[in-house]
Amino acid sequence: MSEKLSLKSKDLLEERIKYIKQLFPEVVTEGKINFEKLRLILGEEVNGTKERYELNWVGKNEAIKTIQVQSSGTLIPVIDESINFDKTENIIIEGDNLEVLKILQRSYYGKIKMIYIDPPYNTGNDFIYPDNFKEGLNDYLKYSGQINEQGFQLSSNTETTGRLHSKWLNMMYPRLFLARNLLRDDGVIFVSIDDHEVKNLRYLLDEIFGEENFVAEIVWEKVHTRKNSAKYFSDSHEYILCYAKRKITKENEEGWVRNLLPRENTDAYSNPDNDPNGPWKPDPIYANNPYDADYEIVKPNGVVLKRPPGKYWRYSEKTIKEAIENNRIIWGEGDSYPMIKRYLKDVQDGLVPVTLFTREFAGDNALGNDELKNLLGAEKLFPYPKPSKLIQRLIQIGTNEDDIILDFFAGTGVTGDAILNMNKDGGNRKFILIQLPEPTKEGSAAREAGYKTISEICKARISKVIQKIEESGKSFEGIGFKFFKLTSSNFKIWDGEKASQNPDELAEQLRLFVNNIQEGRTKTDILYEIMLKSGFMLTDKVEKIDQNKELYSIKDGDLIVCLEDFIDKDLITKIIELHPKQFICLDSAFHNQDQLKTNTVLEFKEAGIVFKTV
Repeated sequence: MSEKLSLKSKDLLEERIKYIKQLFPEVVTEGKINFEKLRLILGEEVNGTKERYELNWVGKNEAIKTIQVQSSGTLIPVIDESINFDKTENIIIEGDNLEVLKILQRSYYGKIKMIYIDPPYNTGNDFIYPDNFKEGLNDYLKYSGQINEQGFQLSSNTETTGRLHSKWLNMMYPRLFLARNLLRDDGVIFVSIDDHEVKNLRYLLDEIFGEENFVAEIVWEKVHTRKNSAKYFSDSHEYILCYAKRKITKENEEGWVRNLLPRENTDAYSNPDNDPNGPWKPDPIYANNPYDADYEIVKPNGVVLKRPPGKYWRYSEKTIKEAIENNRIIWGEGDSYPMIKRYLKDVQDGLVPVTLFTREFAGDNALGNDELKNLLGAEKLFPYPKPSKLIQRLIQIGTNEDDIILDFFAGTGVTGDAILNMNKDGGNRKFILIQLPEPTKEGSAAREAGYKTISEICKARISKVIQKIEESGKSFEGIGFKFFKLTSSNFKIWDGEKASQNPDELAEQLRLFVNNIQEGRTKTDILYEIMLKSGFMLTDKVEKIDQNKELYSIKDGDLIVCLEDFIDKDLITKIIELHPKQFICLDSAFHNQDQLKTNTVLEFKEAGIVFKTV
């Protein structure tokens, strides 16, 4: 029989067991790990004591189990709400980020270069997610109005719960864990946070990424005005924690490499004497710090100079002699100390980033508010949106021109804004933005402006950015975005538990599965689910290869998908002639032609084509 395409997200537990089996095959039997054997093999490296240094909180075990629960959801394309759908590689996804991160595991595992997130800061009641986070997709469907059920509650993280930090950590842990999987080995994550959770977030990231992969704790100047009403200190900053997926070491040379920041001011360099080496600036030849050099310099006017009292020569005697021979010394008048030419061409291509991001360097809250107002024409649509300049700085440090950047707490879409504007100068960075359709508050500026959800603001902002770029004449190939919504699978999921309860339930399940496609789903919806669950990216090339049939080539023939309701011998022969790596079709298309299906399995196997049905 043909192999069935799995309709669930990647089984991360199975992946980890496979990895352990590769390292220690003797400790895995029938898919189970023998921890006593593993402990014996590792010997003293195993910490068997109950007391150890670690971050713990109420619900941590449940948060870990949440990661292991597979999702059967999918992402359906909404082409009429997209811009340049067929050509762009940018993506906006409306849905609960936990479910979406699970769904992306097959297609985007190890493919994202940079993640930036600005998660809820846990100030008391400013993040809302489905109440029982373990339930996943069903809760999201109820929350977003796709499933009607009376009494469904939302979780508001208020002080009255008595578990303020625990609920925040439970929300963050599985999302960060899944996010790390999506990063390339040379990838990096930046997380914005304030004083409320910076300590716990640091512990959390240490556990998930490894404390050895901590890079920096950046301080960002979010405001410059002093609040005289502050009880103790006027709060002027937030933090951005930076962790590499892997830092470069002697053992690992494939880790994240930070970029230098571009030099934006070279006014100090000039070339008044037409030096053939190009622009230069004068540098002193002595310094305050001790250097192991002590010699005399004889100026052309005969003045002999020793190092100044309390100062030290900055260069060796050999370097100074070579500079004199190459006319790199500016002697000066009388007994003044000479200067040495520092050429612009010899200076490294950029500046090493520092951990203090001033508002002049990276913008502030006021700039973020002004940007959103100027784009969408209304004030206070979203609390404290980050300025795009801040995200651009992180992108400059963390990525190269063709990389994919993920933001799964997208908010107003500032990360997409930053990337689109950076690409005006020839870059080809791509974004994936994920935002929950969190309702805007009744009577809020956002609701008054017509935005029912935060995700609507995000989509509107990116649309407006694209419009402005096109109006400026700086449009580029690939500008736009594909818009997707999280929903349940296009296929009815067999409920074995119900079917086993009694004959009537079994009969009902069998009746439903005569046609296993959900009502109201389109061929395009089905196609993208098959792509995702076969490990293809949402932006991989899709071509219809027969205008008379529902036959699609994915990624130049790596996968061929047939969505015809009826399959015959001629169609199968045509597929074999095309020789894709994989072929997937609807199981119902065989219409109980068991002999044809059996022969098809054998023919595809002989041709070296992976054949699956769904």
